[in-house]
Amino acid sequence: MRKLTGKELAAAIKTQTAAEVAAGPQPRLAVVVATDDEASLWYVRSIAKAAAGLGIAADLVDLGPGARAEQIRETLARLGADAGVHGVMLQTPLPAGISAQEMAAAIDPRKDIDGANPLSLGRLAAGLPAFVPATAAAVMALLDHYGVELAGRRAVVVGRSTVVGKPLAHLLLDRHATVTVSHSRTRDLAAVTSAAEVLVVAVGRTGLIGAEHVAPGAVVIDVGTNPTGDGGLAGDVDFDAVAGVAGALTPVPGGVGPVTTALLLRHTARAANLP
Repeated sequence: MRKLTGKELAAAIKTQTAAEVAAGPQPRLAVVVATDDEASLWYVRSIAKAAAGLGIAADLVDLGPGARAEQIRETLARLGADAGVHGVMLQTPLPAGISAQEMAAAIDPRKDIDGANPLSLGRLAAGLPAFVPATAAAVMALLDHYGVELAGRRAVVVGRSTVVGKPLAHLLLDRHATVTVSHSRTRDLAAVTSAAEVLVVAVGRTGLIGAEHVAPGAVVIDVGTNPTGDGGLAGDVDFDAVAGVAGALTPVPGGVGPVTTALLLRHTARAANLP
């Protein structure tokens, strides 16, 4: 079984991004946060640290866990109008009762480095230029890095979020894969997933996918990042069980995650160079 780690690819993307930053204006990323969730805040700090290492300025705009919807919307609009800010990202979770999709509609599409604005997803679906959600882009980048052929192959995506599942389905279709989108409520999920030559899982349920869900020799990409009781992370795939069946498998952590962060920063650098 081939272990598809993201460390090498992420490092290569960061090297390329650093060169782009050095050749152009300094990019500035603003991350809007309205939570006290420690895991979320840790992720934002890790992005800021990685940005600094590439010469990208990163601002944390902390509105606090009591932020109102209008306050978040106005902040995103203000950052969109600020010529000194090139990339805008809204970190989740948001306060109870506030829709992330509704808030993301306030992000300027030209600065929407994580493809969160519905307009960005619509442009992706129509085959028009747009920033792709970084996690979905990271899956494609990993598949390419390891030379996984997609044209004509059966690909199954488990998950239908606008962050991963839906945009990834479009990206796979663009590469001529035959795509099925399933989810946690799909009847006889194993029957669907075990037909896949390329299986991508992004549901957010620890150990959802076991050996019975995977065809022998399949390429399995685990996008799940579920916190464990000891402070670690677990994927949606039972790694040990599936490793005995799959031909290739990403670990959690260390698979898709590092590539996602690297692509967010590359998107920021490229946003700074838009005309």
